[in-house]
Amino acid sequence: MFHVAGTNGKGSTVATLDALLRHRGLRVARYTSPHLVDFSERIVVDGRPMRREAITEWLVTHEPLLTELGATFFEATTAMALAYFADAEVDVAIVEVGLGGRLDATNIVTPVAAGVTQIGFDHMEYLGASLGEIALEKAGIFKPGVAAIVGEREPEIRDVLVARAEQIGASPILVTGRDWHVSDVALTVAGTTFSLDADGSCRRLTTPLVGTFQADNTAVALAMLAGAGEPWRAIAADAASGLAEVRLAGRFHRAGRWLFDVAHNADGAETVAANVLATGLPHPVVAVVTVLRDKDWRGILRALAKVADRVIVTTAPTAPASRAWALDDVATWAAAEALPVERLDDFGLALQRADETGATILVTGSFHTVGDAMERLQVDPLAR
Repeated sequence: MFHVAGTNGKGSTVATLDALLRHRGLRVARYTSPHLVDFSERIVVDGRPMRREAITEWLVTHEPLLTELGATFFEATTAMALAYFADAEVDVAIVEVGLGGRLDATNIVTPVAAGVTQIGFDHMEYLGASLGEIALEKAGIFKPGVAAIVGEREPEIRDVLVARAEQIGASPILVTGRDWHVSDVALTVAGTTFSLDADGSCRRLTTPLVGTFQADNTAVALAMLAGAGEPWRAIAADAASGLAEVRLAGRFHRAGRWLFDVAHNADGAETVAANVLATGLPHPVVAVVTVLRDKDWRGILRALAKVADRVIVTTAPTAPASRAWALDDVATWAAAEALPVERLDDFGLALQRADETGATILVTGSFHTVGDAMERLQVDPLAR
């Protein structure tokens, strides 16, 4: 089992591990969150989601125990996923942390390698007010005698993660900037090509995932395989062909003129903007955006306004009412900032307006925005 935590890059790392392991003919399970269109996307074996009938059957069977224990939604989901993987007799599972790491429901697993990707400000009400505090929570997935992979580039935060891994007795400990180096990154609409210097050799690799940070996420996945020892190390050494099979829904995910890319914090939005700029997508670029109230929506909109000719702010239908952003406040603020923002409360009308006016239509912001748009446009998140 492989366990992945981090603020940004978890999904990409999981997707890369999944593709490389399946390329070797292994029966691979994947547990991720949240979903885009359908809950079953969270629990996948060999690219196929858990059947709805199986989900219902498991919940009905275990509902009394879940109620007795007072299990949360995510705790119940995690238990269901792990039970399903055991019944499916998978060769290996890749488990993504839901929130934080130390106290996350997934932290009951003992993996062959635990990786922490990049750290950023998110869920501060639960994880801490500083990046160092957040990093310590993420590092809670490191375990004695288990490979610990540190993918954070910022030296001060990286040192926090490494110190925790050493304190807990993780082994081996592989660190970006020390045990592997990414360089010469080149982006196209088809993917990201980069040089990876590790284990005394330098390789030129390409991932279909777009973004300079995707080189780092790919390197984290390869380091997790290498750190886990044999037979996993051999898969990392022969990764070039398997990388071509990497897919990740909702991350620079193109369908004709439509581009779906989740950005639920300001760092993510800056990355989306940089990718749109670097890949030279045709203008006008129209962005359709919903952000939850407790996120840095101002930072997100500022980032998107750098590359979008028009930003349409709206409310995704599945966004929780308790966390929905106040469009009155958004529109007033955007006008004061002189940003090219248009308000359309109706989500369907927002998609229609973007379709009528954009050469490239970027759907971004929360998972709700991207998932609701994919559902309306009948884009299958799990299609290859």
